Amino acid sequence: MRQFYLFFNRFRHAGAALLLLACLLSLAGCRERDPHAGMAEVHNGSSLVWVYPWKGAEVNPLAAADFYTPDNGELVSYTGDAVQAQQGVDVSYFQGEIDWEAVKADGVDFAMIRAGYRGYTDGYINMDQNFAANARGALDAGLEIGLYFFSQATTKDEAVEEARWLVEAAARYDVTLPLMFDWETIGEAPARTDGILGEQMTAFAQAFCSEIRTEGYTPGVYFNRWQGCYDYDLGKLAGAELWLTADDVADDWYYAHTYWQYTYTGSVDGIEGDVDRNLRYLPRAED
Repeated sequence: MRQFYLFFNRFRHAGAALLLLACLLSLAGCRERDPHAGMAEVHNGSSLVWVYPWKGAEVNPLAAADFYTPDNGELVSYTGDAVQAQQGVDVSYFQGEIDWEAVKADGVDFAMIRAGYRGYTDGYINMDQNFAANARGALDAGLEIGLYFFSQATTKDEAVEEARWLVEAAARYDVTLPLMFDWETIGEAPARTDGILGEQMTAFAQAFCSEIRTEGYTPGVYFNRWQGCYDYDLGKLAGAELWLTADDVADDWYYAHTYWQYTYTGSVDGIEGDVDRNLRYLPRAED
């Protein structure tokens, strides 16, 4: 009888344990799963959205609290210690004649200059009318320069053609900053690029950057937050310096980038009217 009682007692305890385990498993199954597992919250230019991040794309190490904007809102400064930041402008024919000595004296360290563009209806490549004056003037004033090409490529071959054209234009000047691929959607008028998909845009940018790199220059890609969220696979642009355009007072966009165009209505001595202002992030010098 005692042996039967011990056997029954062990069975009762084992049964209770199994019952408890079944209850715990049931509760775990009923627990609400995280709907955003594996996702990142990214600003797409209109609002914060949850997306699956581009595989291999680096994350922005900067914090919104580390940016300072005076009351007039025209100048954004980085006050953190993760990087060093330089002030810059980007210019084209639309800024007219520029007094580059005054620009330099106003605290500007670098300029991204439009060298050329492809027509969005005829597809022809054209040189920016003020390219030579801007490149020479900025260099003579002591600014570093990079160049950008306004692309309307519809094939990888056209993107390579644009890269080769830009390399030839850069060869006449001491260009130390990237040669940038600036592919933009034309929304207000019919364009030969209507209907281009993000996968194609990524392929065009890759082709452009590969050609720039082959010629010994640093390649780069300019894009807005929407393109960075949905069009350009940023993980496939490794090795290119990224230039984000986002009119804002702090740079806390999810993905890492080297350049940030923070306003389209800035003011700088030596330039009449509005001008795009930028920050360039550099590694902090060792103490």
